[in-house]
Amino acid sequence: MSSELEWLTRRNRIDTRLRAWGWDVVPHGPSFQPAEAHAKAVTEYPTANGPADYALFVNGRILGIVEAKKVSLGPQNVLVQAQRYSEGATDNPLQFGSYRVPFLYSSNGEVVWFHDVRNPLERSRRVADYPTPSGLEERLARDFDGDVRKLLALPNNHSRLRPYQVEANEAVEKAVADRKRQMLVAMATGCGKTFTMVNQAYRLIKSGVARRVLFLVDRRALAAQAVRAFAGFEPEPGLKFNKIYEVFSQRFRKEDFEEDGNEEKFDPEVLPSSYLLSPTGGHAFVYVCTIQRMAINLLGRAAAFEEGDEVRDVEEADKLDIPTHAFDCIIADECHRGYTSAELSTWRTVLDYFDAVKVGLTATPAAHTTAYFTDVVYRYEYRRAVEEGYLVDYDAVAVDSDIRMKGLFLKEGEHVGLVDTATGGQQLDFLEDERAYDASDIERKATAPDSNRKVVEELKKYALEHEAKYGRFPKTLIFATNDLPHTSHADQLVNLCREVFGRGEAFVQKITGSPTVDRPLKRIREFRNRPNPAVVVTVDMLSTGVDVPDLEFIVFLRPVKSRILFEQMLGRGTRKGEHHPDKSHFTVFDCFDGTLLAYFKQASAFTSEPPAKPTRPIKEIIEDVWNNKDRAYNVGCLVKRLQRIDKEMSGEARTDFAAFIADGDLGRFAKTLKTAVANDFTGTMKLLRNESFQDLLANYRRPQRGFVIAHEAKDVVTSRWLIRDGTGKEHRPEDYLKLFADYVRENPDQVDAIRILFDRPKEWGTEALGELRRKLATTKHRFTEVNLLKAHEAAYHKPLVDIISMVKHAADESAPLLTAEERVDKALAKLKAGKTFSADEERWLGRIREHLAANLSIDRDDFDDVPVLSREGGWVQANRVFQGKLAGLLLELNEAMAA
Repeated sequence: MSSELEWLTRRNRIDTRLRAWGWDVVPHGPSFQPAEAHAKAVTEYPTANGPADYALFVNGRILGIVEAKKVSLGPQNVLVQAQRYSEGATDNPLQFGSYRVPFLYSSNGEVVWFHDVRNPLERSRRVADYPTPSGLEERLARDFDGDVRKLLALPNNHSRLRPYQVEANEAVEKAVADRKRQMLVAMATGCGKTFTMVNQAYRLIKSGVARRVLFLVDRRALAAQAVRAFAGFEPEPGLKFNKIYEVFSQRFRKEDFEEDGNEEKFDPEVLPSSYLLSPTGGHAFVYVCTIQRMAINLLGRAAAFEEGDEVRDVEEADKLDIPTHAFDCIIADECHRGYTSAELSTWRTVLDYFDAVKVGLTATPAAHTTAYFTDVVYRYEYRRAVEEGYLVDYDAVAVDSDIRMKGLFLKEGEHVGLVDTATGGQQLDFLEDERAYDASDIERKATAPDSNRKVVEELKKYALEHEAKYGRFPKTLIFATNDLPHTSHADQLVNLCREVFGRGEAFVQKITGSPTVDRPLKRIREFRNRPNPAVVVTVDMLSTGVDVPDLEFIVFLRPVKSRILFEQMLGRGTRKGEHHPDKSHFTVFDCFDGTLLAYFKQASAFTSEPPAKPTRPIKEIIEDVWNNKDRAYNVGCLVKRLQRIDKEMSGEARTDFAAFIADGDLGRFAKTLKTAVANDFTGTMKLLRNESFQDLLANYRRPQRGFVIAHEAKDVVTSRWLIRDGTGKEHRPEDYLKLFADYVRENPDQVDAIRILFDRPKEWGTEALGELRRKLATTKHRFTEVNLLKAHEAAYHKPLVDIISMVKHAADESAPLLTAEERVDKALAKLKAGKTFSADEERWLGRIREHLAANLSIDRDDFDDVPVLSREGGWVQANRVFQGKLAGLLLELNEAMAA
């Protein structure tokens, strides 16, 4: 390739691609008539500054010039030469400053660079392929600067837009006006990224900045959700988006959108293939599509990388010849996509293919995301969203399971179930020797039903407490470790939840990408909109973007190592309630003793998290050795790969390998490979490059996966609230109370109410109590009564401790922890000591007791403001009953409360 001559590059590479995109490649000659030329790529076209390699004629005008170089040269700097020819094309009827041809390309047959020279601020850029005649004609007709002026002048005052969403639109539009082509919008999960971008798409189309918008998502569930968002958006009074501009999608089932038989039918239109293959300036539409489907359209079915329900994209999609100008703008939702480098490569290839403005949306920006999108034009973070009241914060519960934290140890003679992972058959057996499984093996190689049961029973306690307090069972999402056939952790949890909660089959459902889950999009919609299911078990299908606003419990029974994935999973609960507007928070259950929350607290929003590297095909490694490409390194890689295969293959595979190496001993062959390559390179490579041998290396027979059910193993499972402070950090109750004790001891001068409790109890009253609560709640550790109550109950098994006791005990551990009622009874006993009260006075003391139990102090104003006191005559009547001595009695009672 390095020695390929330029004329060969042009003939074999550039000419071929130009013809593919509709150009008739013809040489310039005496008979050539420019005025009659349409869709002609005229070679060696003469200009005043020399012959251009290709002049691209459309309807008698040169719209583009392509300057070619041989494949071994980089084409970027060659654009300067194309500029010279543009200036020299004096017979062309167009003119833009000194230029006569607007669109310039340079190429080595593999890489293409483009420059629109009509505006001096326009930067050159790399593009994926050559233009089509219609694409150039449309580009010439566009007035980008005029369209941007319309965009910036367009009022952005939709009644449903929140202030930060307007800010996001303004940031995107400023970036577009500044001619930025790639930008990132980072908004916390639940803040309405999709709604913000639906509005953005409308504004771009209406202004003419972008007529054809591709809205990319990474799951079919999100595609269905986005289609509904576009269809439901009303940008102009009385007119929905899809009645103003066309909205298309890939094919869905009708039931993916119908809630029940009474709901208005919604059947989104499927994009006509002509809109992709032959885009025109007259089109104005949005196409909602999964990135998997678009990857297949561009790269073929080999590009598919998703399983489960996404497999329908593979079945329905085909490779298409889509021109690079098919879309003017791409909005990539959840653009953190790319958990492996293979997926990331596909994801980037799709985005790079289209010569469009690209807007990435994510709640969890990662290094590889920001590297691609370059500019973070707007950021709206979770903490700010909580402070401004648009999202809810979370409480945390640490669930400690001995087996999940320490692993599983099985003794000789224990009764276990051995699962045939191919068929699901189970054989009961007794262990002949002890076996140990690491914590990472739990639910992958072995399971202990008792452990899962006790975790679910622990969850039930919190769910019933929530139900008693709020009058509703909390919508609960449980993340299971896996959903593998015959050993599914998700299935086990579904069965246990149905048994433990005892509320029927419909109460608990599984929603995963497994083929065993019927109509998962419909199941998701039911989870959102209906009382049942109240508990859903998933693995990762509901980890990204799926909107269930009323979700109140999130349970992590799946170990997670990716910060991006963890934050996406956590983000399912942040939305404010829809059916339950009183949802004030959600609760996270970390079933790994709080270690997940602690681990991910150390990762910043932009922590570098490179995608996992997939295994290089072994054939590729062998070819690199054959070509002496970094031979020592690749031989070392090959040795490690062969040793891995030796450990992973079944006994039958050794028989297969015996046809190529002695005794099928791949381990011994690997040990001697470096020497063999050095001493007999040709002979060794003949074996390694043998197609049958390579096929065996890739498709060797593997042993059946084993799985053990530890029926007799018993687990110890406990749980406790973790207390979140104002910085978002979780604390164990005992650690939180130590921080509180330090604060109380160190800040009596800053919080006068603390000094009153210890030194001036006669001054205790409603004002002092209010100051105490306010000052404690606004500290960086957020010492709210709710947090302190949880901490004291967890640490001392004492519920409903009053705040006075909390402060006194923090300063002196010998001080008793009392409930409000215990404190009131103690204060009243002190008040009554040596005194006699009439029946009327006792009745008023009963009312005062009721008020004190709820408020811990009492003032004169309370008698006229609080119903329990005011409805019996208020201050005048009470003071009359106490013969004018009520004021002194209240001082005495408040002092007793503070004692």
